[in-house]
Amino acid sequence: MTQPTLKTVKAQAKALQQALETSGTSVSHAQSLELIAQQYGARDWNTLSARLGHSKITAGLTLGTKVKGHYLGQPYSGEIISISGPSGHRSVEIALDQPINTVRFDSFSNWRWRIRGTLDKDGRSTRKTSDGTPHLIVEPSNI
Repeated sequence: MTQPTLKTVKAQAKALQQALETSGTSVSHAQSLELIAQQYGARDWNTLSARLGHSKITAGLTLGTKVKGHYLGQPYSGEIISISGPSGHRSVEIALDQPINTVRFDSFSNWRWRIRGTLDKDGRSTRKTSDGTPHLIVEPSNI
C-alpha cells in the first residue's frame, strides 16, 4: 500500500466536508483535515502534512507509473513493475522502454532491460558510485 499525496488527502477532506454537509452536519475545512489525518493514523493535520510533504517524489510512485531518470549515469525511461517499502526506503524495479548499456568502457557492454534500486524520499538510490552519484535517479515522466 502506497502513501497518498498531499493533493489526495486534501481532496478527501473536501469530499468528507461536502458529504457531512449533505447529511446535515456542518464542519469547517480545518475540521475535515483533522478527521482525515486521524484516519491515516496521524496525531493531527500538521503531522500528516509534514509526513506527506517530505516524500516529494516517491509518494507519487505506484505500480505502472511511467518514469524517467538516470541509472549508472545513463538516461532511461520505463515503467515501474514492482514497488514496495515505505517512502524514504522504497524498493523499485523498472522495465525499460529501451535497453541501456551500464558499462562506460569501449571494450565490452552490459545491456539491461530492467533495473532495480532502493530510493530515498527524493527518488535517489541509497547506493552511490565511487564519485558520489546515486546509482538510480527516478522521476515520474510527467515532471
